[in-house]
Amino acid sequence: MSLSEVVASSRVVVCCGSGGVGKTTTAALVALHAAREGRRSVVVTIDPARRLANALGLDHLSDQASVIPGPWPGEMHALMLDTKATFDGLVQRYAADRTQAERILTNRFYANISGSLSGTQEYMASERLYELAIEDDYDLVVVDTPPSRNALDFIDSPQRLARFLDHRIYKVLINPSKGPIRAVNLAAAAVTRSLAKVVGADVIGDAIEFFRAFDGMEEGFARRADRVDALMRESTTSFILVASPKADTVVEAGYFADRLGELGIDVKGLVVNRMQPAFEFTTDRPELAGIAVRARAETLAGTPLGDLYTALADARQLAAAEEGHLVGIAEQVAPAPVVRVPIQPGEVNDLVALDHLADLILGTVPNG
Repeated sequence: MSLSEVVASSRVVVCCGSGGVGKTTTAALVALHAAREGRRSVVVTIDPARRLANALGLDHLSDQASVIPGPWPGEMHALMLDTKATFDGLVQRYAADRTQAERILTNRFYANISGSLSGTQEYMASERLYELAIEDDYDLVVVDTPPSRNALDFIDSPQRLARFLDHRIYKVLINPSKGPIRAVNLAAAAVTRSLAKVVGADVIGDAIEFFRAFDGMEEGFARRADRVDALMRESTTSFILVASPKADTVVEAGYFADRLGELGIDVKGLVVNRMQPAFEFTTDRPELAGIAVRARAETLAGTPLGDLYTALADARQLAAAEEGHLVGIAEQVAPAPVVRVPIQPGEVNDLVALDHLADLILGTVPNG
């Protein structure tokens, strides 16, 4: 199955990998390809470079989906995740009334965690994915996962939230004098006093007030987390790994593939960006074949033609080394397609460049 066929059979595509490998651009290209195929797509990105927004014909991206103008039969939209706005929306959805929602939204502890706490961005990205996937506005939702060493937080975050809401410590915080948990209340109070000495009584007080204001909403949040988790595992949700041919990013992709496998999730595709072309060509000239190029470079050393042969030999050597880096990961994700995208001569700064890359990754242009 080709990567294009993977995308065609998907309702959700999750692009994941380490930072700086072209993950955001790849996610945008998947959405663009779907629009070219007549589908309605939306790409959810985390922190896009301004040049990507400009290439999409926009001055900037916001939390509300913007239409990307282009010559395709379908529709393409894009938005940038606003972690706090998404969290605020969940609070307003599950609060019993406006008073409860306001108690949470105006709490200082909430103001701190809703936009910056580790793991919050990952959970809100998965939440935004679910929100868009259950709407009828789009045929395909593409997510550029948060740039994180442990990108699996994106997948695991819904269940981690559910586990926390069911944890005894959480229940002590929201109702310290209720039923059988009264026995641990004195110990919890001692821990609270110790923490207050370190981070300050105001911080602890705000945190406790936040959790008590949250009382009664946990069931709704937990149900939602279960539905988000189920969406991640549906057959129409495809995880595509994005890497560069550098050894460290390939190792990162391999780790991610391993962890996905442990969770029972298959990798549906691997995109390797910025590959060095090998400059192999069909010819009956023996001096351009194999090791003869290096020998020719040495024979002509110090001449302009010798410099050209040296550059060709070096390029082929680098290309061979990069291919060597990919052997293990290609076997690891098999039978998923592996797409090799050659390094591009310039920046991706307009729709023409994006279209060309979409052809390389998902179209019919040979990619080596």
